[in-house]
Amino acid sequence: MNPLKLDPARSVLLVIDVQERLAPVMPEEGKACIGAIEHLLEGARLLGVEVLVSEQYPKGLGLTVAPLRARLGDHAPLSKIEFDATANAEIAARLDALRGQGRTHAVVCGMEAHICVFQTARGLVQRGWHTQVVGDATSARSESNRALAPSLWRAAGATVTGTETVLFDWLGQAGSDAFKTLGKRLR
Repeated sequence: MNPLKLDPARSVLLVIDVQERLAPVMPEEGKACIGAIEHLLEGARLLGVEVLVSEQYPKGLGLTVAPLRARLGDHAPLSKIEFDATANAEIAARLDALRGQGRTHAVVCGMEAHICVFQTARGLVQRGWHTQVVGDATSARSESNRALAPSLWRAAGATVTGTETVLFDWLGQAGSDAFKTLGKRLR
């Protein structure tokens, strides 16, 4: 299988630390990042992609923002203090279980692009996951840190991609109900 081909049955979407006290300090692109993640969560729901959501020290940074929480369904966020989500024992165990079910591709999005998103992408690659980071579904507090993040992701061995690229790769073709639903969302 091509490591760049995203098959919903082999994919996991990781949403990293999009939290109540972190999101408001993001530049304007932070709002667009949350919207892109909403699209990814809807695509995951429609196409059967597994979802893992992390929250960095929720006591201090709050819970996952309400628009995303509303789309999580049974996917309760997992609390962590590690910047690399894969270094958290519970998240690592869930990833191992998903790997045992044939999941091999990780799609990563969230905040902060140059810290938790980067370290998680690096950790996933080190653990053998084909990792794609969704650039337009990430944000950082400063533009300079956001700008350097893609080079860090690439250096770690991840592929940089976009929300529409992921969704249309998961879809594979036009004509399905999922295609129609997602097509309307992306207009």
